[in-house]
Amino acid sequence: MMKGTLKQILLLTDGCSNKGENPAQTAELAYEQGITVNVIGILDDEHTEDAEGLQEVEDIARAGGGVSQLVYKQTLVQTVQTVTKQAMTQTLQGFVNKELQQILGEKQTLEDLDPEKRGEIMEVVEDMGETCDLEVLVLVDTSASMYDKLLTVKEALIDLSISLNSRIGRNRFCIFSFPGKRKDIDRVFDWSPKLDSVSTVFPKLSSGGITPTGPAIREAMYQFGKKSLLRSFRDEDESNVEETGY
Repeated sequence: MMKGTLKQILLLTDGCSNKGENPAQTAELAYEQGITVNVIGILDDEHTEDAEGLQEVEDIARAGGGVSQLVYKQTLVQTVQTVTKQAMTQTLQGFVNKELQQILGEKQTLEDLDPEKRGEIMEVVEDMGETCDLEVLVLVDTSASMYDKLLTVKEALIDLSISLNSRIGRNRFCIFSFPGKRKDIDRVFDWSPKLDSVSTVFPKLSSGGITPTGPAIREAMYQFGKKSLLRSFRDEDESNVEETGY
């Protein structure tokens, strides 16, 4: 029923962006390119709620077609898994709704079907969630206030990798942090099917500086295109070697 790859940006942040373009507008642009933007807002234990920051978390996810969740760092591990899986289901349901509208008319959605038919289609959605390929670019806010949360972030990402490895479909992850040293984002961990070796890179993460969330989402969006381009060059090189025998 569906070929291709589900692409997600998973943004982990604890505050308001304070430099660059509006992050919700950038998330909308990513969504138009087929990339869902999910946001987890990490609260301090003694958090005095920052209404502007919490609203921004919701706005980014809504514009990016994704899921948002606010959590204390103690529950971050379970939340990262839940948000990633919820976003997969939401994306697949959106795809199914588009298919239904093409077949049955523009006003028809999954909710309009009788319970039996809806149940059958949800089984298909669940199956697709297990079998489709998944690419997750994790975008970690490393501004100054995130310093004491980075260890929990590392544990959450390793757990995410382990929990998704039981899927039939292929998983690929990468991690970028922002603000970067010289650019808006820095690559922490290149595309890989597992995040096990994340332990080796996380101690290198340093926190500090501003929070350019909008520019960071934009740069993250470009990484999917770069990866596809590099892969196509690699495939082309391999086929040339096969043809020439060199």
